[in-house]
Amino acid sequence: MKRGVVVHGGAGSPRNLSDGPANAATAAMNLLRKGGRAVDASAEATRVMEDDDRFNAGTGSVLRLDGNAYMDAAVMDSEENCGVVAYLTRTKNPVLVARKVMESPHVFLAADGAVDFARENGFDDYDPRTPKSRKRLEKGSDDFRKGSRPEWPRNWKNYKVDTVGAVAMDGMGRFAAAGSTGGTFPALKGRVGDIAMIGCGIFAGPEGAVAATGIGEEIIRKVLSKTVYDYMCNGLSAQEAADKGVSLYDRSVSIGIISINSVGVGIASTTDMASHQLTE
Repeated sequence: MKRGVVVHGGAGSPRNLSDGPANAATAAMNLLRKGGRAVDASAEATRVMEDDDRFNAGTGSVLRLDGNAYMDAAVMDSEENCGVVAYLTRTKNPVLVARKVMESPHVFLAADGAVDFARENGFDDYDPRTPKSRKRLEKGSDDFRKGSRPEWPRNWKNYKVDTVGAVAMDGMGRFAAAGSTGGTFPALKGRVGDIAMIGCGIFAGPEGAVAATGIGEEIIRKVLSKTVYDYMCNGLSAQEAADKGVSLYDRSVSIGIISINSVGVGIASTTDMASHQLTE
């Protein structure tokens, strides 16, 4: 395999939305064919997904109980360079801000500091809230008021808890992973999920790249992307590693994994997951 890209639309995303990941994968592959780096291809694929409001990232982000979108995004390449933003507000493409953080002295910027950094680097003020996300918040808030906090783990299955993400390999054999999310609902103010934690939502190294999606708290507890990456380092194929990662969870837990190494790709999930792969 000379180059490749895999894109997912989040655990729980209907397979009939796979045109979204397909469009994103095509954009990323076009970049790779022109000699682009895996890190930029993974970020580009994720950017395309952020601009598709059918998915829970960027413009499609779910809103928290206070009515705002708080977004996380991360990018990592196989040379251990990474950039993360968490709790980012009023910015169109969080993954591109995370990509810019990779060029700074830091790895992780959060909240107001991430917003300030975005503005200083040319990212204009942007309201990601849409009529659809406001309607979803209204319905979700009504349901939440009828329930109680001990019910949250079960309620999570009834709302969008997914992310979007991509993994890529370029013509020089370099790997990268990127992910972006609007979080979950319901969520307390201050909640940060797996995408912002390197090794949990995404991971890349010399042997490949992995991106995970699903219930962030469950992904964090198993440091899932790094765990799946280690499976590939120990000789499993990208598909075998993804399958083994998913097998760590009960089928009732919403989890999805995409992976790539020098010889192939992997896609696995406990539920429906819109996805697309391109290799050559």
